[in-house]
Amino acid sequence: MQNRRNIVKSFLATLATFSVVTPALSQSSVGNWNQGGGGSAGRASTTTRVVSDFGLSPMVTPDSYNAMQSAIAKYEIIVARGGWPTIPRTRVLVRGTKNKVIKLLKRRLAAEGYLPPAYLEQGSKKFDIETHNALVKYQQAQGLHARGRLDRTTQRSLSVSARNRLATLKANLPRIKSATAKLGDRYVMVNIPATQLDAVEFGVVYSRHNVIAGQASRPSPILNSRISELNFNPYWNAPVSIVKKDILPKLQKSLGILKKLDIKIFDGYGGPEVDPKKVDWNKADPKRYHFRQQPGKGNAMASVKINFGNKYQVYMHDTPTKQLFGAGQRYFSSGCVRIDKIHLLTKWLLKNQSDWNADKIASVVKSGDRLDVKVKKSTQVRFVYLTAWVTEDGIAHFRNDIYKLDGTGFVTGQPRALTDS
Repeated sequence: MQNRRNIVKSFLATLATFSVVTPALSQSSVGNWNQGGGGSAGRASTTTRVVSDFGLSPMVTPDSYNAMQSAIAKYEIIVARGGWPTIPRTRVLVRGTKNKVIKLLKRRLAAEGYLPPAYLEQGSKKFDIETHNALVKYQQAQGLHARGRLDRTTQRSLSVSARNRLATLKANLPRIKSATAKLGDRYVMVNIPATQLDAVEFGVVYSRHNVIAGQASRPSPILNSRISELNFNPYWNAPVSIVKKDILPKLQKSLGILKKLDIKIFDGYGGPEVDPKKVDWNKADPKRYHFRQQPGKGNAMASVKINFGNKYQVYMHDTPTKQLFGAGQRYFSSGCVRIDKIHLLTKWLLKNQSDWNADKIASVVKSGDRLDVKVKKSTQVRFVYLTAWVTEDGIAHFRNDIYKLDGTGFVTGQPRALTDS
């Protein structure tokens, strides 16, 4: 609990995202835990790393629509057969223990294909290695801490009914169809409910990253574009929505916030610089003024901004508040997507481009100098909203419906904002 408070305190202290002061890690802001999927509100269950040597299946491939249809057929059969047993609340169970609940656990895992049906003939109450391994695989598919322990979070996830899982798969079928339409060989796929990003080329995941996405009150849009440019050591130009909701209220209390965050104000985009002491900020029109944060360690985008055309005025970027990538539920932004270990991605985006490599990227970042670099190798970027997807091994993955869009027919565009009521 203390660590959670420290994370939120640090986040608010930097004001790097100018987000609304809300209990960012509260249960109300991370969706319905009873639906299963997604890590705990504590620490992250996933890590960022280069995975090209591990044969990791991409979250989305051109064949994902067919895989989803096959999974739907499978879960329809499971539902028709009566579903699976509910796991009763019990103490944490680990490998080596014996408990009557273990027999139910084995039946539950077998029903979804994590254990072979023939294995159930043993009728053992022992939490053996086969059950442990099957549970690890299940937890990985749900975005849970994959330790093979039957803990409370895993119990709740296992107890989500087969009928509900089937409904989630069906809700995501049109989203998968949209996400895979004209999908090329090289792409960046950002799955908002998973708060993860895949960099994929020719069906191989080069790197998988933890990301931070939009709060439920400021959701990230679902879009399809192409990455065009990298801005190293960028300015941060505050969107009107953030000026209105966050900057002006702070500015009305004290002009000191401008110096603290190294922000300059201009009369319109590209207009003359404004002396903030000569403006009545209680009456100021947020659409008139352009607020620009200078490059530097405290800049909201830190070392780099990744640009791609879109009508929502969002982008991907670095962040000075890197400790937030360790949170289990990473919904802290105002719509843009922040990327953990972002220079694994910038290196990949610029590979085979002139003399760009990890050393040059590090040198440019260290210099603090502004530099814009065109991305010459065409790379698609897609933000998707998948609370369920199926990997090429046939395993169905589930995550929390953070924006409460399942069942609404939502596929693409700007999700509606949710309040914390």
